[in-house]
Amino acid sequence: MTAPAASRGSVFLVEDETMIRMLVSDMLSDLGYIVAAEAGDLDQAIRLAQSAKFDLAILDVNVNGKNISPVAEVVSLRNLPLVFATGYGAEGLPEKYRDYPALQKPFKIETLQEAIENALHNRAG
Repeated sequence: MTAPAASRGSVFLVEDETMIRMLVSDMLSDLGYIVAAEAGDLDQAIRLAQSAKFDLAILDVNVNGKNISPVAEVVSLRNLPLVFATGYGAEGLPEKYRDYPALQKPFKIETLQEAIENALHNRAG
């Protein structure tokens, strides 16, 4: 049995569908990230975006029929990188955030890794 890899960072995950949230959480773990906080509804997501400690946020664009923009705004004000997940394509992203990395659902672990790297690189650049 091998020792777990050192953490590559912590992630705040917002996804309203429990099974998808669990799947993405597992993918993140496989990639070496820790899920520091997760939310399945907008109110909880806003509270956690304000208070939780994390290095990167992955936000579902549509959370129980509500747009994720208020959460994205909090994360942006904290100067933390964002990745959006959407089933609606780039057009589904809030206009203000169309230049941010976006994952088209369903996505593979390799695509998740690439989006995270893009978000971290864009923040550093």
